[in-house]
Order: sequence, then structure tokens, then C-alpha cells
Amino acid sequence: MATLSTSNLTLADWAKRTDPDGKVPVIAELLSQSNEILEDCVFKEGNLPTGERVVIRTGLPTVYWRALNQGIPNSKSTTAQVDEACGILEARSEVDKDLAMLNGNTSQFRLSEDNAFLEAMNQTMATTLFYGNPATDPKQFLGLAPRYSDIGSGSPNNSQNIISCGGTTAGAQTSVFLVVWGDNTVYCPFPKGSTAGLMHEDLGEQTVYLDSGTSRMQAYVTRYQWKNGLVVKDWRYVVRIANIEASDIRAASGTQAFSASTNIISAMARALYRIPNMAMGRAAFYMNRTVHSGLSVMALDKSDAVLAVNQGLSQFGTPYSWLSFLGVPCRRVDSIVNTEAVVA
Repeated sequence: MATLSTSNLTLADWAKRTDPDGKVPVIAELLSQSNEILEDCVFKEGNLPTGERVVIRTGLPTVYWRALNQGIPNSKSTTAQVDEACGILEARSEVDKDLAMLNGNTSQFRLSEDNAFLEAMNQTMATTLFYGNPATDPKQFLGLAPRYSDIGSGSPNNSQNIISCGGTTAGAQTSVFLVVWGDNTVYCPFPKGSTAGLMHEDLGEQTVYLDSGTSRMQAYVTRYQWKNGLVVKDWRYVVRIANIEASDIRAASGTQAFSASTNIISAMARALYRIPNMAMGRAAFYMNRTVHSGLSVMALDKSDAVLAVNQGLSQFGTPYSWLSFLGVPCRRVDSIVNTEAVVA
């Protein structure tokens, strides 16, 4: 598996470089440790105050065989500009001052409340990375599932990177996503001039209004904000394995012949060969707990060279084990649901 170059920064890298007082790095690491996709995302500062403008090549120039003493016409490639917008995820905490002081450790009490907000921000961001859809909520950025949602004959070119496992039960499907993160493939931009990752702002003690402004109290106020987006600069570096029957993971992955179209292992193998060049970035499979547990059980019976449990250290130096398929890590993301619609 190719590793990220030093120019490809994770959220923890950005936080450690951009916040000298130590607050944001702590929060960034908490987020990365509780959601594995944030360990892999490449974060880049966008070139627009609202996100990122990318130039995508849409056509190659025409080339010719030439004979001696014969000319050829000129040609050129074609490109298109695409603006990818960032969303603003925000929350505000107001804790009664007297309540925070009850246990004698105000800072510790506020930290316990911070952790709940961090988890909520984390889960919402992870869900949006996969299922965000401006068509249903204009304030969101576009996630991976809506980008890879049509395998019909009239669908966009990225339909080539959707592999169906044959599930037909409406509202009972799940997916596995293969993503290659890199500066020229898939990355997460944050607005130009802003800060990467989650912003934690302690607004101190304030007078807050309750009951439609008729009552007041003293409270400690904290604001949380995360500006982030998703850019799929080259659609060939994402593969969606869709239509996996969530209630039939064992039948779909373990007891069928490897050649069966509904076999998850064979689908993952085919997904790897949809990627033009694995050296373009860092690849990872993303799946929910149901699929991940099924593959973990299968790892006990499969060759270590194909499906294996690996040992190592996290980016924070913590020992841990992870599942891999042909050297590509399989990440667990609980935000990937078991109630997807059939991709048809």
C-alpha cells in the first residue's frame, strides 16, 4: 500500500501546526481516535473563501500518425472548472455557572460536556462525508454516496466505479467504499484563510437569556465550529461496492463461491483493479461494524496474504490492530448505515 507523502496532511497534522495554545490539537486527536476515516483524510486549504475550485480534464488532444512531407492539424485538450463548497458545522454550549461549580472542578465539568459535543460533531461530519446531499439540505457538502448513486446505462462515467453485490431489499442495504486519498485524487478542503479541523472557542462567562428572553442566568459558553468539504478531483479513485444485504453478510461473503457477483471479497478484489494507480495516494476500504466484523471472522480462515489482521502503532503512538485486504486497511465507520436504498 502506498503511503502519503509529507505534503499530505491529516487533521492531526494540521491542528498541531496551526494552533500554538494546544486546544485544537487535543480535540483533533480525540476526533481521529473515535472515527477512523479522519486518520486517512487529506486536508488542504482551499483556494476560495467558500471552498475549492478544481480544474478537471474532460478530453484528451487528438494525435496523428504522420508521413514524411505531410503535415498534421493542431489539437488541444479540454478542461472544466468545478467549484466544491465547504459546509459550516457549528454548535454552542451553555452550562449554568452554579451547576459547573458544584463538583469543585469547573474545568473538568466543562470538559465532560465538551466531549459530548465533540462526539456529536464527529458523527455528523463522518455521516456527511458519506451521505451529505445539498439537494436535501443546501447547507451540506456533497458526500460520496450521492456522487456514486447510479449504475444505469445513462449514468455519468463514475458508474464504472460502482460494483453491485446484488441486494434487492429496499432500505436494507449497506456499502463498502474504497477511497484513495491524495492531493490530486480525493481530499477535504477547508476555506481559504480559515483553520483546519474543529475550532473550540471558550467564550467565558456570559449572561444568557431563557424563556423567550424573559429570564436570565450566568453561564459558561463554548462555541464549536468545523468548516470542511469534500473534493473528488478524479472520480476514478473512489469505488463504491453497493447493494450489500445487511442481514445476509455471511451468505454474501463467506459461504458463496468466490466467483459469485454477491461475494464481498471478490467485489473488493475487483474494486482494487478499478483504481488506475494505487501510488497516487493512500488507499483504504470503509465499511460499517456489520461488514467489518464479518470480514474479521473470515480473516481467521483466509490466507494472511489476502485478508489479515495486522499489528502496529497509530499516528499517536498507541498499539492497535487493524484488518487489511491485500495490504489495504479496512476501516470501521459506524456512520455507514445498514438502511441504504438499492443503487439501481
